[in-house]
This record gives sequence, C-alpha cells and structure tokens, in this order.
Amino acid sequence: MFVKQQADELIQAVTYVKENLADQVQTLADKVTEAFKKGNKVILMGNGGSAADAQHIAAEFVGRFKKERPSLPALALNTNSSTLTAIGNDYSYDVVFSRQIDGFAKEGDVVIGISTSGNSKNVYLALGLAKRKGCFTTAFLGKDGGIIKDMCDLPLVVNVKDTPHIQACHIFMAHCMCDLVDQAY
Repeated sequence: MFVKQQADELIQAVTYVKENLADQVQTLADKVTEAFKKGNKVILMGNGGSAADAQHIAAEFVGRFKKERPSLPALALNTNSSTLTAIGNDYSYDVVFSRQIDGFAKEGDVVIGISTSGNSKNVYLALGLAKRKGCFTTAFLGKDGGIIKDMCDLPLVVNVKDTPHIQACHIFMAHCMCDLVDQAY
C-alpha cells in the first residue's frame, strides 16, 4: 500500500511538471544549446541530494546522454572537496559557490542552481553573482520556490511538498533538457 501511495504522489508531481513546466524546460534547453554553440559552458550547483543531481547533469553533458556527440563543457561546483572545504574554512559555507562563480563564470554561461527548498543561501548568492556577470541564471526549485525564485532568470518550481518527489522531478526535467540538447547535435 505504501509504495502505491508514493507512486500516486510521484505521478501527481510529474503531472504538475508536465502541465506547468514543460515550456520552461524547453526554454532552458534552448538557452543551454545556444550557450554551448557559442562556446560557453554550463555551471551547476546544489547541496546534499541536489549536489548529486548537479554532478549527474554535468556528467551527462561532458560524457554523453543518449547519443554520441562532442563533449560539452559543464561543471558542478560541489564536486571538488578541497575547494569547498578551503572556501568554507577561509570564508564561509555561504560563499562556497559564489567564490567559484567569481573564478569560473563568464558572460553567456548558463548557471543552474538546484534547491528543493529554494532557500539555500550559498546557491542564492552564487546565482546573484552569476546574473551580475551576465550569465543566464536558472534554478530547479521546490515547494514555493523560496528566495531563489524571484532572483533568477528562469525558475523551475516543482510546487509540491515532498522533497523526494521534488528531487525526482528535478532529475526528470534535467534529463528532458539533456535529451533536447542532444537533439541539437
């Protein structure tokens, strides 16, 4: 019974994405494709499970998703433990991503934050800096979108309460984005 209930709730969450976010995912895929074709990169970041999603998405671009194509420049800012711990120790965990945005992001890049709450301060600060540097900013968010929703160019808010279902929808949307980017090559 529990698994069936969870499956029904996940179906409702994915249906929400289908009915409310499909056009935004297409827009994001178009922005990512345009950035890659102009020689720019995609930068991703998140905490906890969202960090794993950021790393996963970057790997889909650098490696491959479904078909053979050139490697595409993408990086997840949460993967370098030495960088994270040095910045966290020397400055603050709040700036572990914005400090890296300062070093890596260039005008025309796409910067993707992932936060199920929409309130991750380190993601918020990094997206704000990326926007000021001329990057296209977007975020996979959950619940009501939190503080990040109103500050990025394209918020993708999965408006459900259950964190695992939000995360499942984030990776579903990311996979759709990757598939659409693949189709451009």
